Amino acid sequence: MACYLVHTRCGGKKGENDFFAPEVSLREEQGSFIEQVKDTIARVFNANAENTFCTPNFSFGFSTLLDGFPKDTRFLLLQEDYPSLNYPVISRGLIYDTVEITARLEQDIEEAIKVLKPQVLLLSLVQYITGIKIDLDFIRNLRAKFPDLIIIGDGTQFLGTEPFDFETSGFDAIGTSGYKWLMAGFGNGFLLINDRLKDHIYQKAQSGSRPKEQMWASKTILHTFFEPGHQDTLAHGTLAQSLLFLEQAGLEKVQQHIKNLTEMAYKEFNLRQWLLPMVAERAIKSPLINIQVDPKLYPILLEEGIRCFPRGTGIRIGLHVYNTTDDIARLLTVLEKVAK
Repeated sequence: MACYLVHTRCGGKKGENDFFAPEVSLREEQGSFIEQVKDTIARVFNANAENTFCTPNFSFGFSTLLDGFPKDTRFLLLQEDYPSLNYPVISRGLIYDTVEITARLEQDIEEAIKVLKPQVLLLSLVQYITGIKIDLDFIRNLRAKFPDLIIIGDGTQFLGTEPFDFETSGFDAIGTSGYKWLMAGFGNGFLLINDRLKDHIYQKAQSGSRPKEQMWASKTILHTFFEPGHQDTLAHGTLAQSLLFLEQAGLEKVQQHIKNLTEMAYKEFNLRQWLLPMVAERAIKSPLINIQVDPKLYPILLEEGIRCFPRGTGIRIGLHVYNTTDDIARLLTVLEKVAK
């Protein structure tokens, strides 16, 4: 089950018709509307709206950010992290080292930083295959121990599941796509950066002249990189409405609901030895769970109306605000019938 919400002014069939109607000014309001979306993003995640950029997805925002670093920058990646995070570094021939994902992930990252001395740490807040969630207190402590280290996160598998305060998180940048836990469909996402990283990237470009054309009068140099053209008001309007929905529901309540479901699921899966050993060992759990059953069962689960994905050695599910304990009970019933 998924929830797709549209902006009341720029969404749905009426929004599409109004966009082309000569007597309506939606086309001219595109710029101011996107600014409203960014204000909403910044408010929900306690970020600076001036350093918030609307992007079509995480991949675009991150790849553009990456191109702002000097070519001799050394990166630290996690093995088997999301391809849109790791591959742009690898394909550009940049300098990088990797850390294996294990039950002691945080300790391994810190040891690698001490030995390898990277300038930038890149990681997903939740790993898309295993569901391992990084300890957010660890990130804040890492910032204190290594103040010169730049920390960039992919929040696609995380944002929307609990409150998140960007300014105090320890991250220098967080990017995301809106289609996952933000329930906003495709074609939207955003990038949050702090002032320190803003001053660091695109130094040569930022020292040059700003665009002089009137239509770009309000754009900074960074806007010309991250928001180079017109934005999709329908897609980003959907994102804004999803954020307003989560804000009104209360992300603290969303977090508690997901926590209750997650605790039930882990207990039941652990009894059946369906958890990855490295996941079972960790105290921090995420609602993205890789159930260790044969991935070939995927079509059967789909036929039963259970949305999931084969990932690695198992089948991955995600528990969100729209799920209930009945959903978990039904999943268990189906799996016990077909998993041998």
